[in-house]
Amino acid sequence: MSTLRLKGVLSHFSPQTRKGSNENQTNSSADRVNEFQGKRLPKFDELPKYKNLPGCAWEVWGSEDHLGTINLLTDELVKQTAQEEIRLGKAVSLNWPLNFPSKPMFGRKSPDVLMKLREPARVSRDDEIHINTQSGTQWDGLRHFGIVEHGVFYNNTPIESLPVGLIPIPDPHNIDPAMSKIGIQHWAEHGICGRGVLLDLIHYHESAGTPLPYDPWTSHPITTSDLKACANKQGVTFRQGDILLIRVGFIQKYYASTQETRDELGSKPETFAGIEQSDDMRRFLWNNHFAAVASDQPALERWPAPKGVLHMHETLLGLWGMPIGEFFDLEELSKICAETGRYTFFFSSWPLNIIGGCASPPNAAAYF
Repeated sequence: MSTLRLKGVLSHFSPQTRKGSNENQTNSSADRVNEFQGKRLPKFDELPKYKNLPGCAWEVWGSEDHLGTINLLTDELVKQTAQEEIRLGKAVSLNWPLNFPSKPMFGRKSPDVLMKLREPARVSRDDEIHINTQSGTQWDGLRHFGIVEHGVFYNNTPIESLPVGLIPIPDPHNIDPAMSKIGIQHWAEHGICGRGVLLDLIHYHESAGTPLPYDPWTSHPITTSDLKACANKQGVTFRQGDILLIRVGFIQKYYASTQETRDELGSKPETFAGIEQSDDMRRFLWNNHFAAVASDQPALERWPAPKGVLHMHETLLGLWGMPIGEFFDLEELSKICAETGRYTFFFSSWPLNIIGGCASPPNAAAYF
């Protein structure tokens, strides 16, 4: 059955892509990283189902894949994008300070940064950092959120097959495959670099003289119509491999709120605006073949999801292998985009190289 599904997906590729497909199943993701440049990828409705769930892309990338849609960020794409987008030499960080929010959402641990005077006589200090890698600005990795109904992560990885707990790795040449499988170190070694595109929903509404039609801190669906209208107003045309950033408003409101209001966020049920959970949104994200998608919200998708509706996390991470960015600080980026009239830029992100990690701060920047 698996072979038949693979043939069905590959039938949408060019003959050049089909050639050597058996080899692709055994080669590493790094060996295949340039394969998808210039190839026709299947549309969302052409992807096979995984059991009862539509739009499974596992066999697009290969049965041994650890990169997912990061496969789209080829050497040639990075080179071309850098040449086109870096014109001013100006860079802006997209990382909220590691300290924020001081009281994280979803019951996660507050960040601890211990600053130590190591040797007073030699004027020497150390820092010790203890964080949950998803308490602030983050990439959700392939081990973060799987397909709940069927108990598997990306590429049909059973939940019970992945180790948990404190696991020492003393020998870099002898790592248990179960420890490294679909870990975030694969993105860290490859990098998440390419053309970034900002859809600034706040500026879109403000420039039209209308107030923001939603509260970023309440459950509200951002529709495909919203995103397309914003892109059209900004003059943005999407390309395969784009890294999509969506400014919805969480951090702007956070800065404008009292400390008491901020602190309450971590102690009450989470409700946030975000992209809608719908097949229209899935088609929009997959058919544009974004390499990754991020926003300034604590959850990229509307939270909570309506009862009985599949989380976008399950589709993006579990079925596609697409990185989900959350808590990205897009405030300064928004200003530069408005000043320059450019909503595309060179995007660079190097997650922490954590073997078997499920998430990481992104170490992300935009270059103009």
